[in-house]
Amino acid sequence: MHSSVEPERTPDGRYIVVGGRRWRATDPAIPEDVAADLRRHLMAARRAVAASRRDEDPEAEALARSRVHTAKVALGERGTPWWEQSLAERRRRWEAGAAELDADRSDGRSDD
Repeated sequence: MHSSVEPERTPDGRYIVVGGRRWRATDPAIPEDVAADLRRHLMAARRAVAASRRDEDPEAEALARSRVHTAKVALGERGTPWWEQSLAERRRRWEAGAAELDADRSDGRSDD
């Protein structure tokens, strides 16, 4: 479920503040439909991390954590800060991440 309440942001818009801690904000240039799809992949990967830990499956956990990382990079929340990249670089980042996550899904690695 997506909350309609937006988190507090730093004045420069680069970070959100949750519980007094700063977290890098999602790249605002990502089209909303693409960002929503990337967030869906991210949450599915986080659920997969939890399931693999419950199942004590280190291989599945490593794969799920890799997918979390791919989604976070694509969203601009990890890796080179989005404000240090050109719009073309930013677009390549989110398109490559989305393509990789979609390919994983088509290879039988489920999001749910």
